[in-house]
Amino acid sequence: MDQNALIEKIAEEVMKRLQGTVVSSPRPDGPDGTISHAEMARYIDHTLLKPESTNEQFDQIVKECLQYNFKSVCVNSNWVEYVARQLQGSDAEICSVVGFPLGAMTSRSKAFEAREALADGATEIDMVINIGALRSGKYDLVEEDIRAVRRATRAGTVLKVILETCMLSQEEKVIGCELSKKAGADFVKTSTGFSSGGATVEDIRLMRRTVGPDMGVKASGGIRTWDTAVELIRAGANRLGIGSSIKVMTGGVAEGNY
Repeated sequence: MDQNALIEKIAEEVMKRLQGTVVSSPRPDGPDGTISHAEMARYIDHTLLKPESTNEQFDQIVKECLQYNFKSVCVNSNWVEYVARQLQGSDAEICSVVGFPLGAMTSRSKAFEAREALADGATEIDMVINIGALRSGKYDLVEEDIRAVRRATRAGTVLKVILETCMLSQEEKVIGCELSKKAGADFVKTSTGFSSGGATVEDIRLMRRTVGPDMGVKASGGIRTWDTAVELIRAGANRLGIGSSIKVMTGGVAEGNY
C-alpha cells in the first residue's frame, strides 16, 4: 500500500472512530469551571498580521502583551526582529507566521522564512500548509512541506500547522491533522483569519479528537468575545490566536477576523 492510500485508510478509520464518540471537554482551571483573566491571557497569541500595520501598532501590541501577560505576540516574519527586541527579557514567546496566508509557495521558501524568523528571535512558527495539495490528495507533498519547516527549526521551537479549515471537508481536516502529527508538528491550527471563515467549536472538537490529548490545538480567526474564547477552550483548544485580544479581555465586541 502506497503512502497516500495508507493516509486515506487511516483517515477513514479515524472518521469511523469519531462517529458517535463523546469526548469530555477540557475544563478551565477554576474550581467552579470558570477561567480567570490571568489564565485566559496565557492561552492568547496576541496577533497583528494586517499588511498595512505600522510601527506604532507593533509598539502597542508589545505594550499590551507585557501589560496582560499574553502567551505570545504573533506577527509576520518581517516584524519578528522589531518585536523581539522590545520583548527581550520577558517570558513572552515570539510567534512568526510562515508561508502566510496562502501556503502556496515552495517548501524551500517556507523553510527559509522559518530559519530567518528564528534567527531574528522567533521562538514559535505558525506555517500554512499547501492547501491545494491536500485537496488534490497529494499527501506526500503535504507531509514533506511540513517536515521541511520542522527540519528548519531548532530544538524547543513550537511548530503550529495552519489547516485553513473553512476550505476543507471533514475528511480533509482529519487527514491534515494526521499528516501534521506524523510530520512532527506540535500544534494544528484552524485558520489564517484571512479566508472565508475562522475557528468553530465543531472544528476544534474534531481536531482535538483526531490528534488526541498530547498535541496542541490552536483556534484562530473570528474570536471576538470572551464567551467565544471560553467555548473554544472547553471544546479542546489550548491556544487562541486573537487580534482583538484587549476587547476580548475587557468584555468588548471586536470586528473582523483578526
